[in-house]
Amino acid sequence: MARVNWSTLSKRWNQGVTLLITLNVGLVLFNLSYVPLRGLYLQYVPTLVQAYDPLKGIEPHPQTQTYLETVATLRQTLATQGLEAQESEALLADLRQQSMTLIEENPFLIENQMASFAQLKRRMRGYMQTASAQNAFQRFWSQAYLNEVGWPTALAYFDRRIEPILARNYFRQTIATGQFVDFFWWVDGFFMAFFAGELLVRSLVVSRRQPGVSWLDAIARRWYELPLVLPFWRWLRILPMLVRLHRSGLANIEWLLSQITHEPAAYLSNRISQYLLVRLINQTQDSVQQGTLFTADETALQVPVGEPDKVNRILDRLTELVIYRVVPTLQPDLEAVLRHSLKQALTNSNLYDGLRQIPGIETMPASALDLLASYLAQATCDILVDSYDDEQGRVLLDQLNRDFRQALGEEIKGQETATELKQLLFDLLEEVKINYVQREKIHDPEATLAEVDTLQQRPSS
Repeated sequence: MARVNWSTLSKRWNQGVTLLITLNVGLVLFNLSYVPLRGLYLQYVPTLVQAYDPLKGIEPHPQTQTYLETVATLRQTLATQGLEAQESEALLADLRQQSMTLIEENPFLIENQMASFAQLKRRMRGYMQTASAQNAFQRFWSQAYLNEVGWPTALAYFDRRIEPILARNYFRQTIATGQFVDFFWWVDGFFMAFFAGELLVRSLVVSRRQPGVSWLDAIARRWYELPLVLPFWRWLRILPMLVRLHRSGLANIEWLLSQITHEPAAYLSNRISQYLLVRLINQTQDSVQQGTLFTADETALQVPVGEPDKVNRILDRLTELVIYRVVPTLQPDLEAVLRHSLKQALTNSNLYDGLRQIPGIETMPASALDLLASYLAQATCDILVDSYDDEQGRVLLDQLNRDFRQALGEEIKGQETATELKQLLFDLLEEVKINYVQREKIHDPEATLAEVDTLQQRPSS
């Protein structure tokens, strides 16, 4: 017996549910568009309108339906008895009366069909070349006019331009609360019940597989699927449909999402970056003015993180780097400086002027100075390293470090120096803040976002 591949089965199930959600969203969108676009559906798919009208409680409007039936009877009468027959005259008089009632009562008020009513009057006025719709209908349904232009020509225009407007007018039933009849929930109820059951079962499975995740937590994490089980705001089901299409692999909507959020994301990220930078600089400026940038503010809540006395630890670490890593690499430069300094000190001293009287002293090789400079540079490096490694030397260096920091701190805390440094730091931060915001006005945030997208698309090495 073949083993069941649960992974494949789960994937196929998710794809099937996704297709069902897509079908439901299609039905929801069609239902939302049916009333506004009923005229188009009636023109191109009349059988669909005949089947769907009862679901929306829609019936042909009795007034316009009677009007069209009277026109159909007139056409038959004219074809069999002619325009001069007494029955034809009676039908024309009836149509003139119905036209007057049609214009006065306006049966197109329901569902905001005023555009259709205006179009009806405009077409009739234009065809009859008169400014009054009532006069246009009265003259159109007269024996004299039909005899003048020929009733087949007049009725052909009516069938082509007037009848479609009258045919799409309808009457919609209402319930006791005054709302229109809508039985779409009969169809949607089956989908809602299925989606609710699928959501509950899947949430239960997740809560069983993941310890610490309750059944309600699992449902809350699928909040975007809740529109599938709500009888209102059905158009929101587009969101779970897109998510499920992407997750199931049936459609890749990454491009669509990036295009939809491109411009908002560009300008939003630009605004956020400006806000964060300005806020950070403002807080730093406040710390500079208050003198609490590198000192703890006892009035504020201080949360220690990591080792205590971090500033001293950083200085100790920098001292180690200087002694063991930086100073050895600078030894050639130190030799050059010492060589130059020794030579200058020697040649400028009074002792050297006296020694120049000794024969052969001027021919002393320059290598002696080089040797002395190398010795002093190497000795300096060795002294620093040995002192830092030696316990007593380390104590002396630490004392030197503390005294240096204390002396430097006292000088910095001086009124004149502290005021000057605070002002310089404040002005520097203000300059950075202003110049950054001004530069952001020059750079297009969409171009920056496009550059980010390009960098993300590059293959990683």
